[in-house]
Amino acid sequence: MAGFITQIGEAFVGEGAEAAHLNTVLGERNGPVGTAWATALATPRQGHAAFLAVVRPGVACKPPTLFVNKAALESDSHARLTWGAAQAGVASGVMRAVADGVIERAHVDDLVLIAAVWVAPGATDADLVFDNNLVATQRALEAGAKQSPDLDEALEASLQPYNPFFRSPS
Repeated sequence: MAGFITQIGEAFVGEGAEAAHLNTVLGERNGPVGTAWATALATPRQGHAAFLAVVRPGVACKPPTLFVNKAALESDSHARLTWGAAQAGVASGVMRAVADGVIERAHVDDLVLIAAVWVAPGATDADLVFDNNLVATQRALEAGAKQSPDLDEALEASLQPYNPFFRSPS
């Protein structure tokens, strides 16, 4: 699988507390992404325990996907939404990306994926958390595969930066 270029993607889907913000890094299992994957799995931090995303217990998604929570777990309900609905959404999004050809089926055993996932502590609707994470995962992987955005799009967007928490006054 020599020559695979590490794919980095980002997506934001939804609004309010149930919105999903994902960052993905897809790379070779035997390369630097594989090393980062194993290191992150082996070094949990307070409130952040990376784990293997599964479609259901005993059935990990492919390529192996490390779910890394970006928001420290603040309550039992936040932990359930993170480990439950968000994780299931990410696993399903990965498998849909494989089914749609975004990730080549022939390479799933040669690759690993790191998914950094935001679940807001105030989220309450498990179905929305699941749906938004599924779509965000697909979109982040598509962006990584296309190396999107292109430079001109990023330069144009930089003239009026904004996100759900801030809008530039310019």
